[in-house]
Amino acid sequence: MARIPYADLSAPEAQPLVQRIVAERGSVLHLYQMLMHSPPLAEGWLAFMTKVRQQLVLPGDLRELVIMRIAHLNGAPYEADQHAPIALKEGLAQPQLDALVDWRAAAERFTPLQREVLALCDAMTREVHVDAAVVQAVRERLGERQLVELVGTIASYNMVSRFLEALQIHSDDPR
Repeated sequence: MARIPYADLSAPEAQPLVQRIVAERGSVLHLYQMLMHSPPLAEGWLAFMTKVRQQLVLPGDLRELVIMRIAHLNGAPYEADQHAPIALKEGLAQPQLDALVDWRAAAERFTPLQREVLALCDAMTREVHVDAAVVQAVRERLGERQLVELVGTIASYNMVSRFLEALQIHSDDPR
């Protein structure tokens, strides 16, 4: 159960943003309903995260791989609930998703690139300061643009999971 009530989406001043969220995302998820307590924050979040999710050249399977790993590392079940179906659509296999809790023990389920991406994700999420060799390994495979997009995606979804968990937002919360 969320720590504070979800925002009232029927408020007249909320309607333009609610309609935009529905147009871009299909519905107002729990996350966005909580963000609607601050329309400027919700609007900025929507614009930024839409770019991250839909407008980067970073392959979708890598994006969803790190999102799912972050959900595990940060204990953010809402994030995992929302992204598991997307991860499967982007080409990840269920055995890979199942192995993310301890991916190193099941390293054979992941390609060399995926293992390097997961190592970067783990370092950014757990230690913040990342060894240069970890960054360089990913850079050599993806190039600078996709490296920057990957780092930005990992940072962004760490923000998402921290917001979700601070306010205890869950998929089954009544609204």
